[in-house]
Amino acid sequence: MLTKEEKINKILRLKKEKNAIILAHYYQDGDIQDIADFVGDSLALSQRATQVDEDIILFCGVHFMAETSKILNPSKKVVIPDLNAGCSLADSAKPEEFQKWIEQYPDSVVVTYINSTAEIKAMSDLICTSSNAVKIVESIPKDKKVLFAPDKFLGAYVRLSTGRYLELWNGTCQVHEMFSEEKVIQLTNEHPDAIVLAHPECPPNILKYAHIIGSTTKIIDTAVNSKDTKFIILTEPGVIHEMKKRAPQKTYIDVPNLDGCSCNECPYMRLNTLDKIINSLETLQPEIEIPEEIRLKALIPIQRMLEISK
Repeated sequence: MLTKEEKINKILRLKKEKNAIILAHYYQDGDIQDIADFVGDSLALSQRATQVDEDIILFCGVHFMAETSKILNPSKKVVIPDLNAGCSLADSAKPEEFQKWIEQYPDSVVVTYINSTAEIKAMSDLICTSSNAVKIVESIPKDKKVLFAPDKFLGAYVRLSTGRYLELWNGTCQVHEMFSEEKVIQLTNEHPDAIVLAHPECPPNILKYAHIIGSTTKIIDTAVNSKDTKFIILTEPGVIHEMKKRAPQKTYIDVPNLDGCSCNECPYMRLNTLDKIINSLETLQPEIEIPEEIRLKALIPIQRMLEISK
């Protein structure tokens, strides 16, 4: 059995041999973040995926993220360490149900969160991330009805931020909806000097305690660059790895979930491991494949998002 250091060295060697680039999300285990060529949130990863020179993209994240890379890079081979790395938000929107929902609101603009499958993106007018959701909705003429999917809590936050009425799909992120309000109150009482940072995928009863609400990148940058030294983190705790790397002298407190466990890790993100990365680089499997008709349709709203986000 290889040691962790031996596994990392093997990954670095295989990556070079295969001419591969490793892209990773901040919700990955710290060891995976450390070996990645680029680590980012969904928007940054989408933008970086348009600038890949290597032959192989190994995506350490969840399935919809790897799909987005493939949509943007049809000539590249895109592989993911574990094909079962899905997403509760993406799973909430089934194509047939989504199509029926859209048909109920003719002449509407469909804004879909990037946490969705290629099929759902192909039915959409615009894609957004938590970094740019407000900007994307504000780019739509005010006389247009807006359908927002699949995250109802992010949609509610955008609705509040823009003053626009959005028709919301009933989807949630299982990580962000599970924070315990009781524990948030307890921690803010125990640490009155702490700044509460929350992701807009959290429900309103949690967001009301936040000093700052923002995307994964905004949460990290705020914690690192702020003069404050203590933070209560209301998002997937994988972000704390980056915070500790960039500002190790500060204190970061994760919040227990409704079961009382400080384990709000995304179970899908954590399916990826060093062993699976080695296997993926050796076999170049599992490979992400998308029918060309769907890929081309999904590409349009993604490109619109990237253009608006420049």
